[in-house]
Amino acid sequence: MLAIRNNMMAANAARYLGRSYDALAQSVERLSSGLRINGAKDDAAGMAVRELMRADVAVLQQGSRNAQDGVSLLQTMEGAMATMDTALVRMKQLAEQASTGSYSSGQREIMNNEFVEMANEIERIANSTNFNGIAMLNNETGVTIRFGVATDDAITVTGADMTKTGLGIDAGAGAAEYVATAAGVADDDADWVTGTGAETFSITFGAEAEIETAAFAAQAYSMNEVAAMINTASRAASDYNAAEVVYDSDTAQYRLKISAEAAGVQAPVIVSGFAAGGLDDANFLTVAGTAGGTVNIRTAADAEDALDSVTAAIELKDIARAAFGYKINRLESTGEVLAIQTENLSTAESRISDVDVATEMATLTRNQVLAQAGTAMLAQANSIPQMALTLLR
Repeated sequence: MLAIRNNMMAANAARYLGRSYDALAQSVERLSSGLRINGAKDDAAGMAVRELMRADVAVLQQGSRNAQDGVSLLQTMEGAMATMDTALVRMKQLAEQASTGSYSSGQREIMNNEFVEMANEIERIANSTNFNGIAMLNNETGVTIRFGVATDDAITVTGADMTKTGLGIDAGAGAAEYVATAAGVADDDADWVTGTGAETFSITFGAEAEIETAAFAAQAYSMNEVAAMINTASRAASDYNAAEVVYDSDTAQYRLKISAEAAGVQAPVIVSGFAAGGLDDANFLTVAGTAGGTVNIRTAADAEDALDSVTAAIELKDIARAAFGYKINRLESTGEVLAIQTENLSTAESRISDVDVATEMATLTRNQVLAQAGTAMLAQANSIPQMALTLLR
């Protein structure tokens, strides 16, 4: 029916042109963004799956970086232990050198000084080596390295105690302290010890020196007086004070402490005994305290013992270093697995989310043709009602 009030052909052409234009706009949007899904309306279910996959990919990528950081941490520690290995080998070499009988005490003292410095360097490395503030060579605290959302997606690395104490190479001159209990007496009590005449107090410093005092005459002495007599003898023998009176606040007792000279100078202190009637067991021979820096090479016998200690230290270091190596290998293989997972998951996410350019270009071309045809037909439809004018003339 020819009508001039309602142009249904134009309305129909306009509706199809709108649909073609919307499809053309969608193709342009997809090709511009590179994504098939730019909003929930494009593919609601696909978008939900895509977002979950993107989250998993992000976690896997961070887990891979975590593994790489873990490798860097362990490589830092393992590299420090390589330097420790050099020091331990040198210590063992020095111990072997000092164990032979062809060197004098003075020459062994020089060797011992280097021996002590090597041990101190190991201590310094153990305490100063860290990664992001995490030290793993002076304790056995574990570090957990995570690379996934699952609770078992983690590797725990246990630290190692590579200090002198942990390795059993607390090197030095073996300086030690021995404390005499003085129950129930003050430091100035005159009845702490009663001499009966020419009793001898003797301290032996390894095979190097001996301090003896025969000053205990037939009279009573206080703890301070005994300490003074011992120090007179020790200063004469080695120019230092071996005795000191200390107060123990925990037990409310005074104690007589006998100590060696500084580490690296004298061998361990040994209280060798007293003459009858001198300092008896009740007053003195309850000995407390432990020797410090006992691993040394100042004598051939000590050097032989030091060889065993350093050998054991090397074994402990090797066990810890090997454990770090195992963990490095695990972290590296974990990084490879994570890279494969990330690649495959990203591929799956791409199939859902990314636009197929070839297909979308074909769609764009079709939509362009439809839009052009729709525009032309709308123009024709708009001109058709003018045909009615010929009937009105």
